[in-house]
Amino acid sequence: MSKAPRAIRLGEPAAEGELRLGQGDVAVLPESEPIDLVEAAAAPVARRRFSFGSLFVAGLSGFLALAAGVWAQNTVTSLMSQNPVLGYAALACAVVAGFALLVMLGRVLRDILRERKVEALRERASGLLLGGTLDDAKSLAGDLAGLYKGRAETAKGRAELDAALPQLFAPRDVLSVAERTLLVPLDAQAQAQIAIAARRVSLVTAVSPRAIVDVVFVLVACARLLRSIAGIYAGRPGTLGLLRLARQVLNHLVLTGGMAAGDAVIQQVLGQGLAAKLSAKLGEGVINGMLTARIGLAALAVCRPLPFVEAQAPTLSEVAGDFANWRGGKAEQG
Repeated sequence: MSKAPRAIRLGEPAAEGELRLGQGDVAVLPESEPIDLVEAAAAPVARRRFSFGSLFVAGLSGFLALAAGVWAQNTVTSLMSQNPVLGYAALACAVVAGFALLVMLGRVLRDILRERKVEALRERASGLLLGGTLDDAKSLAGDLAGLYKGRAETAKGRAELDAALPQLFAPRDVLSVAERTLLVPLDAQAQAQIAIAARRVSLVTAVSPRAIVDVVFVLVACARLLRSIAGIYAGRPGTLGLLRLARQVLNHLVLTGGMAAGDAVIQQVLGQGLAAKLSAKLGEGVINGMLTARIGLAALAVCRPLPFVEAQAPTLSEVAGDFANWRGGKAEQG
């Protein structure tokens, strides 16, 4: 914390710990730490408040689990008393169902831990970009390489990162090299998946005769896109993991205003003048494709383990540029 300003009368003897300067002397004083950084570091971490909704869900889940256990026990006991063969068959079915439930819960827990690991990496990288040590940056790069340790397509990037780390002496340089060697190829894959999904949605919704078909297909296409992007960056999630990812993407879209038809979407749609003149349904297909691409970009931002350091974040025009040309070419052929 910096000291309060004070006045020093010239010619008076210097106090203890202070320098007395003569005319023409120059002194280099240590720079005091900024007040806002000190206060931010000293600020207590906000704790999650108690929620009655969470308590209700926990209580209801426990009650249903106990009720299901009692019902299964009564069913097996009743069948045992009536026919031992049916009782043992019911017991075997219950054991198989319980084992399958444990496997599904284990996968859900794995997905949650993996998503939290990705979130932790992104938060650590954001903190290092604001200020951090070289050792912390190299540790983060090692954790990022460990995240993709079992993937053959990242072997070359991991080898390049390991060879470059001893020659780097700045945290931002470490993050830049990690991004270039590991994430840039994955970004290209994710952008390709977004463009393919946008094309597919645009084509199907442009030719489908029913609005309900459009809604169902867009929901299915967006779910497949979210699962595909999550698989590119951090592993393919399960059903509950996909729902959690969808909630995070929705929160990201709300915070960034992505669901609104911004300037980028309007410019892309206005660029389809010929398509709009040919058919209003074709124009709806273009808009649905653009919104699908926007959801894909939000999923990319949520699933990416690092924020964009040196690489530029993909924009809607970049992802849907070839999609727009493809639509225009199809319209002209028609």
